[in-house]
Amino acid sequence: MTLLYTFDEDKTEAIMKVLARNCQKRRLEKGLSRDALADLSKVPAATIAKFETKHVISLASFVALAKALGYTNDLKQLLSEPLYNTMAELDEINRNLNRKRGSRNVRKEKE
Repeated sequence: MTLLYTFDEDKTEAIMKVLARNCQKRRLEKGLSRDALADLSKVPAATIAKFETKHVISLASFVALAKALGYTNDLKQLLSEPLYNTMAELDEINRNLNRKRGSRNVRKEKE
């Protein structure tokens, strides 16, 4: 039996590494040092360094960095539209459009 949603092969660490690399690229393209970005974002330079080297950061700090680099609208678009792979998933999304709470059980597709 398969779950309604399957996760791709990307590991969380790999995605975090890509986000850190992209953030560093954008910072360097704008000619900003870590200290300059820290001043703009109010995120400590040490946190920025840790993100760029160890790929670890809080969501609040990541959002602050993205905002300081001009990516507010891109962040707002993240997860804004439902994704589906089958008509059954689309039907499930449409049934749940006005839900205020989740379900305790993970719905499974019929085999």
